[in-house]
Amino acid sequence: MNIKDYIIKNLKDCSIMDVKETVIASVNSNDEVVLPGLGVLFEMVWNNSDNNFQNEMVEIIYEHTKKA
Repeated sequence: MNIKDYIIKNLKDCSIMDVKETVIASVNSNDEVVLPGLGVLFEMVWNNSDNNFQNEMVEIIYEHTKKA
């Protein structure tokens, strides 16, 4: 099973709060091992977003990388 299938399978039957808690725990863990999983989630959001939302995400990423 590849990482995409694993991430999707693990979250498929979760509640919205479970998904939120998973994202928060992953972001707060400071463990680079979770980054590919967050990347899978980002890819899902990106692929299912319209151009306006994609542009908004790019602007947010751009602005935050300038502040880092």
